[in-house]
Amino acid sequence: MKNFALIGAAGYIAPRHLKAIKDTNNNLIAALDKFDSVGVMDSYFPNADFFVEFERFDRHIEKLKRNQNINLDYVSICTPNYLHDSHIRMALRRGADAICEKPIVLNPWNIDALTAIEKESKGKINTILQLRLHESIIQLKNKVDLANKKGKYDIDLTYITSRGKWYDISWKGDESKSGGIATNIGVHFYDMLSWIFGNVQENVVHLREKNKAAGYLEFENARVRWFLSIDEDDLPKEIKEKEQRTFRSITIDNEELEFSKGFTELHTESYKKIILNEGFGLEEVKSSIEIVHDIRNSSILRTGGKHPFVK
Repeated sequence: MKNFALIGAAGYIAPRHLKAIKDTNNNLIAALDKFDSVGVMDSYFPNADFFVEFERFDRHIEKLKRNQNINLDYVSICTPNYLHDSHIRMALRRGADAICEKPIVLNPWNIDALTAIEKESKGKINTILQLRLHESIIQLKNKVDLANKKGKYDIDLTYITSRGKWYDISWKGDESKSGGIATNIGVHFYDMLSWIFGNVQENVVHLREKNKAAGYLEFENARVRWFLSIDEDDLPKEIKEKEQRTFRSITIDNEELEFSKGFTELHTESYKKIILNEGFGLEEVKSSIEIVHDIRNSSILRTGGKHPFVK
């Protein structure tokens, strides 16, 4: 049984990490969040100590080590994106491995800095790339690898996940903290595409607004038109009529990829691999971080292969 600490216990994604720790038969010894709405912990680890101040959280972990010989094995990080690298460093200083939500950092040079720190420490940095463990995505990669197609695949990626007014007020609405739409809700798609279709050869941005973004990515083996949005007005008519608030679609050479199911256990599967020392590290995640950084900083082009949803 491994000992875990969790930072960001009140966040949206934290319950998936709590469940993953529980499902892999491990123990949460301490959790931290400046917000105290963490009643969800009762469903998983009611006896875990909880703190709203980092200093007391840090002191508690030190006391467990010094007074009770209880060492920390992993720190799970579910905090706002701009804090990830700081909390990863804290985990490594504690002699623990880090398990960090996506995006692991906001900029490529943050990865370079963490790589240097990882080499100096005994700990390992892991990130959650759950789409790489999705059965449909694995089947697609195997299919693409076996096909050895001479030409490039033509792909349309569309992801609209409606968000209310709260989004702009939260840290997610602040680009300096979240990285913006493409980083916050798109990074795992970019990781999946680069994992399957190879290195990026071209990255063009056609639209970049607070609540939506679109562009064109060319990989070694694919041409991708992408559109991401949190604006419910962008939802297709048939989705609105069903009173649904999310639309997810990936077409490959005009054939729809079905991957709407199978997401519920992917964090647990991620934890299983991490505990076996088979998790995804900094090298695997670097390509997607470079993609979102370039999207954030590229000039807007009005020409080229635009996604059909770009008006």
